[in-house]
Amino acid sequence: MATSSSISRFSSTLLRNNHTVQLRSSTNLQLIFPKHLELNHKLITCRATRSSAVARATISEVVVVSSGVAEKGKEEGRALRVGLICGGPSAERGISLNSARSVLDHLQGDDLHVSCYYIDCNLNAHAISSAQVYSNTPADFDFKLESLAQSFSTLADLAEHLSAAVDIVFPVIHGRFGEDGGIQELLEKYNVPFVGTGSSECCQAFDKYKASSELRKHGFVTVPSFLVQGYETNKSELSEWFRKHQLDPDTGKVVVKPTRGGSSIGVTVAYGVNDSLVKASEIMSEGIDDKVLIELFLEGGSEFTAIVLDVGSSSDSFPVALLPTEVELQFLGENDLKENDAIFNYRRKYLPTQQVAYHTPPRFPLDVIENIRKGASILFQQLHLQDFARIDGWFLPDSGCKLSSSESEFGRSESGTIIFTDINMISGMEQTSFLFQQASKVGFSHTNILRSIVHHACLRFPNLASVSGISSQIPSRSKSSELNKSFPRREGAQKVFVIFGGDTSERQVSLMSGTNVWLNLLGFNDLEVTPCLLSSTSDYASSVDIGIKADDVWNRTVWSLPYSLVLRHTTEEVLDACVEAIEPNRAALTSDLRKQVMNDLMEGLKDHNWFTGFDIANELPKKFSLREWIKLAKEVKATVFIAVHGGIGEDGRLQSLLDAEGVPYTGPGALASKICMDKVATSVAVNHLANLGILTINKEVWRKDDLSNKPINDIWHDLTQKLQCETLCVKPARDGCSTGVARLRCSNDLAIYIKALEDSLLRIPPNSLSKAHGMIEMPNPPPELLIFEPFIETDEIIVSSKVKNETGHGFMWKGNSRWVEITVGVIGKRGSMHSLSPSVTVKETGDILSLEEKFQGGTGINLTPPPLSIMRYVIEILHPNSKIDSTVC
Repeated sequence: MATSSSISRFSSTLLRNNHTVQLRSSTNLQLIFPKHLELNHKLITCRATRSSAVARATISEVVVVSSGVAEKGKEEGRALRVGLICGGPSAERGISLNSARSVLDHLQGDDLHVSCYYIDCNLNAHAISSAQVYSNTPADFDFKLESLAQSFSTLADLAEHLSAAVDIVFPVIHGRFGEDGGIQELLEKYNVPFVGTGSSECCQAFDKYKASSELRKHGFVTVPSFLVQGYETNKSELSEWFRKHQLDPDTGKVVVKPTRGGSSIGVTVAYGVNDSLVKASEIMSEGIDDKVLIELFLEGGSEFTAIVLDVGSSSDSFPVALLPTEVELQFLGENDLKENDAIFNYRRKYLPTQQVAYHTPPRFPLDVIENIRKGASILFQQLHLQDFARIDGWFLPDSGCKLSSSESEFGRSESGTIIFTDINMISGMEQTSFLFQQASKVGFSHTNILRSIVHHACLRFPNLASVSGISSQIPSRSKSSELNKSFPRREGAQKVFVIFGGDTSERQVSLMSGTNVWLNLLGFNDLEVTPCLLSSTSDYASSVDIGIKADDVWNRTVWSLPYSLVLRHTTEEVLDACVEAIEPNRAALTSDLRKQVMNDLMEGLKDHNWFTGFDIANELPKKFSLREWIKLAKEVKATVFIAVHGGIGEDGRLQSLLDAEGVPYTGPGALASKICMDKVATSVAVNHLANLGILTINKEVWRKDDLSNKPINDIWHDLTQKLQCETLCVKPARDGCSTGVARLRCSNDLAIYIKALEDSLLRIPPNSLSKAHGMIEMPNPPPELLIFEPFIETDEIIVSSKVKNETGHGFMWKGNSRWVEITVGVIGKRGSMHSLSPSVTVKETGDILSLEEKFQGGTGINLTPPPLSIMRYVIEILHPNSKIDSTVC
């Protein structure tokens, strides 16, 4: 499973108004609320009724939209029909699906109807259901599209369908065919209105070599580069380029990247001419691109990214850059991997770890921030971009390399040099993406920024002026959500505190889960939802008085969070943002920059009658002890939605504290939580169910210290003899199901694993064990207890749109063990639980599902429901005489 979602098996009920409301749970919290939340005995199939608009506010205060006020002089029309197109042939199609999910979440409503379309890696087009958009990756459904979706024989057929079925298209295809002008050219040919930049402008801006040349023409500082086309590159010319830029032809450090690719896929570091050409050949041979750029490595630079929003008229562009974000690569001490070649790659961008941190606004001098905003806006206008874009670049405080001979070029200042390097016409739109981070900092909710983008695109198409359904409605989700604030509350709304974070290895997944729950529950007018961060024990322990035990959970810190501070990738970022937000100097700087950006935006937005105002207040976080927080929940009669994975969130301690104060909460009670958190206790608890076919695996539990004090060969011999197996699976006894899990094939593997524990390594590097494997993230601090089990070899499952089995689907299940890994959610009240449809989890590399396959954006295949061949096999075992309905799978 991947980045905006989490694996958590739970049953949750939300107690409200003296009755029980079922929250449909899933193994993937991204899927809990796709549009089917049963609330007050009604089936809600779209977002709750959107609130209408009030008069526009001044910049000094946020417009909080009230209900029931329609815009005067506006004739109400039918709902706007938006066609959402995702997928594409690039390696970023998984991220595209995540973007589509967010857009669907925050655009769909009674006044705006979204239809979903998917283009596969072979450029075949399909109309898909919203349920398929909530899949983890395109590979979850790619192999069965022909049987489940409406397919189009050609892209031309798709365009003809769109011209009749939708009013405007919102493309969210990242990379090739999405940002290179491909989909735009198709839509232009058939006169289909769409959001974003036109085809010819996309083609120029997406090609990094062409874009750099164009920027140079317009007076921008650019990074010197060398273009490699095809495999027959003149080596002597490249050597001369190295010498020209004062680089050693044998060891000079450069960046090699595809000319027409995203900002992370295929980007690598090389040393010298020979290594550069090898890396370039690899990019071409992998089919990423047949044109490759070799650029100077910008030593000592800081990377940034800026969202630009066009708020002008249909004929006059008025681009405004929002608050830029600084991208900081982090190295966590001596025990972390030494990465001299670290870049902001795909893993860092889409897997939530402490390897990267973001700062909005950047920690740059004020004149640099102003020039980044000014330059991004000029660039947007000069390249004739439309509606919105994301522009990446670098700030070099003291450039040690020769970037240009002209001192008059834009980007030079007393503080350093600003260089724009990448232009993204379709920025990523995951829940916590740069688009939403930066937009929330200047008063836009997710829905408000997306609807503003759609509105602006409609201006270019006069025939859409009559479709006014979305002109005056901002959703309830936009309203401020801080505890104890002065904004008016909805009468009779049930208060919900969503708590996430903690200090376990799954705290980042908890943040994703909690963010997802919070954003989805905000869509309901009868709920008043507040996001809350449970800080780590280290944060608590460093601030408590001497003499108070650090394990006194009552004194743990909980932060109630304003909207914009939730939208981070790690709990550490959220905590740092909380501390930063209340630091006077930083808070003053952010407030001043926010007002400046909002003033710039209003210069254009004031002329648009569809803009109803900014809907996110500039609030500060509030700090509580856990005792104070629970007391507050009791006082305001709030229900607590527990999204804390592991630790006190799942071991029964938080549940016990809430029980003691009579505060209702979601999920199992204290005793059940305590048992289920302990893998050994869980096995013991279900042993008596063996005669019903519920089996557990044999286990051996060892203390970490004992593993260090006994000969490795003796430990290996004891374990394999007692468990009667040749290879072992090792995992923490009381942690989640991802970190610290490894397959050990020999005593040397065990020795390497134990050494990693002793050294408190944050991760075991790829291929450290006897058989090739990926990165193994380790729990920090190391667990005291470890479980060893026989390793279960699951059968290989191949999912591909390029291979077909006997049913015509691209799914193949081969092997003899007939073991597959599944995950399943259960919901309901105690005594009347029922199961959701299970998912088969597919490992693409290695022996064990990696952290990336579970939690990295656009990564990790889950087949829901399991394919027919697997279901048939299971049913034949359990019910030999029964028949299976093939339409179910």
